Amino acid sequence: MAISFMTALDKAALQLYHYVAIVIAGMGLFTDAYSLFSIVPVTYLIGRIYYNPDDGKPGTVPIALRAAVVASALAGTVIGQLLFGFLGDRLGRKKVFGTTLLIIVLSSFNCGFSIGRTANYVIVSLCFFRFFLGVGIGGDYPLSAIIMSEFANTERRGALVAGVFSMQGFGILFSALVTMIICHVFEVVQPSGKDPIFPHPPPSADLAWRLILMIGTIPAVLTFYSRMAMPETPRYTALVEGDMERAIVEARRVLEIDTDLLSDVEDHGANMMPPPDQYSFFSKKFFKRHGSDLAACAISWFLLDVVFYSTTLFQSWIYKSVLKPPEHVNVFTEAFNLAKFQAVFSIAAIIPGYFAAIMTIDRVGRREIQMIGFLIMAIVLFCMVLSYNAMVENNRIHFPYLIMYALIFFFANFGPNTTTFVLPAELFPARFRTTCHGIAGAAGKVGAIIGSIGLLWSSETGLDDQNDRVPGSGMKYILIGLTAICFVGVVHTFSFTPRSTVAVPLEEHED
Repeated sequence: MAISFMTALDKAALQLYHYVAIVIAGMGLFTDAYSLFSIVPVTYLIGRIYYNPDDGKPGTVPIALRAAVVASALAGTVIGQLLFGFLGDRLGRKKVFGTTLLIIVLSSFNCGFSIGRTANYVIVSLCFFRFFLGVGIGGDYPLSAIIMSEFANTERRGALVAGVFSMQGFGILFSALVTMIICHVFEVVQPSGKDPIFPHPPPSADLAWRLILMIGTIPAVLTFYSRMAMPETPRYTALVEGDMERAIVEARRVLEIDTDLLSDVEDHGANMMPPPDQYSFFSKKFFKRHGSDLAACAISWFLLDVVFYSTTLFQSWIYKSVLKPPEHVNVFTEAFNLAKFQAVFSIAAIIPGYFAAIMTIDRVGRREIQMIGFLIMAIVLFCMVLSYNAMVENNRIHFPYLIMYALIFFFANFGPNTTTFVLPAELFPARFRTTCHGIAGAAGKVGAIIGSIGLLWSSETGLDDQNDRVPGSGMKYILIGLTAICFVGVVHTFSFTPRSTVAVPLEEHED
């Protein structure tokens, strides 16, 4: 009897609610990406407002404080993934899904406030609220993936879960557009002066960065009611709570399901599921049956995020090479140019990478595109190493180097950045699903901390002695290390990632 209902869900046609669920479930990830990329021009604004040196040059936030701003959000994300992953299995996806969005909205909005208007107060306040923003975002990772996975049909499940993750690309683009609009409006309404070196920005600049951070909450607020109105996933209701009758009723609220496949359930009044083998998460039986899959997902995500977040170290020199020097532009123009570069980058590389994953993940396979992504990232990084000395000798980053940099992000999003999000949503029993996804995601964010914080020494010691607009030898060794990590990712994926979850019912993993 249970098979009939699950088969009906698996065979349900792709319909409007699946697309609506992508937007609702993906809004936390949208806000995550907005926060991650908007903080770049925001820190440039804060640097010029609060850290003006005595030599008259535009100020910058010290590297240790930039690291703290990044680390606070990532640390919160680790905690959120573990905490809400656990709660999602214990209390239900729906009951905690609204809580994570509420935390995201309140924390993101409060990032625009500070308890004082001195540099230290601003940074401390920003770190404090970004930590809780990370907690909410971390909780949204496992919940959004599993909710979409448990509503999806087998044929397009990978594409639907990848579609949720692709909302990050639109969050990046939205953050760039908001930053550009705000900076342009503030410059037109209250020009900061024509002096190319403007060590003391106008007071309006302090309002501009706060508005940039606060506006990022608007899309999430608009979907809050829809998220709260979502029914519990039918698979959680049927398989974890054991209430088949309610699962059918709630599924019919939002999905058109073949009633012929449900007739045997309804005719016999079967409203309870037979309980599965009730072993605990920390039991030997769990680790024997699912431990290798959990380790494979966690390690892949860890390797990916070390590379993915480490490559952001190179962004500061990318910006310095392609944009005008900060001493030649005012505060609003500098932030505007940074955001414009991000917008072009997202349209040219980031969003296309997500769409390539959506189009191929259910045809080529998760394992296959993860290997392809890691392999091409390794090849591109190796090419960057080979051409590195020529770039430094010419004291600028050439256009082919920018193309290679864009290819890294394209194939990361096409491959492991998407598949590490999808696979943990498919490989585990319903009663452990969000817990396992949260653990795998937390391992990834530990890699992110190593990538973006543990390697920041290269930003201090890696500058070229003659020209601080290009990196020195330290970054070359980082690129060599990242190349090796990508090759390890290829071998690990080939050796340990399950061969196929394409068109495989989630109930195959119920044991």
